[in-house]
Amino acid sequence: MPANPYASYRDTAVLSATPAQLVTMLYDRLLLDLRTAHTALEASQDAEATYRLGHAGDIVATLADSLDVSKWDGANDLLGLYLYVTQGIVAATASRNPDTVTECITLLEPLRVSWHDAATSLARQPEWDVPAASGADQAVFAVA
Repeated sequence: MPANPYASYRDTAVLSATPAQLVTMLYDRLLLDLRTAHTALEASQDAEATYRLGHAGDIVATLADSLDVSKWDGANDLLGLYLYVTQGIVAATASRNPDTVTECITLLEPLRVSWHDAATSLARQPEWDVPAASGADQAVFAVA
């Protein structure tokens, strides 16, 4: 069976991405899932909404698990936000309320933009100025 060209492209993009680019990919997919879930809830497409909210919850869990609270004093606050968003996702899944999803989107969109700005800024630095991640600091995330 021939390889799916989209899947091959996606896999290559993920495997060749920097840690900052991986985080931007996660945020992009998280917001896509939340927006799609919102639309599905408004259209009473329960199966699609449930799937997208579940996937969004998985991404938030991945982001939360990647935080090292010993390396950054703001990590506990960000973890608190992730936990709040997780509660919102669970509440939206149970209540089928698109307004709850809107709140999650509103909270996460500025972070998505900030991560994109940071990744762009890091990409513009000469290679010798960008700190190399150790093998323990690198991770590959599935964004599909």
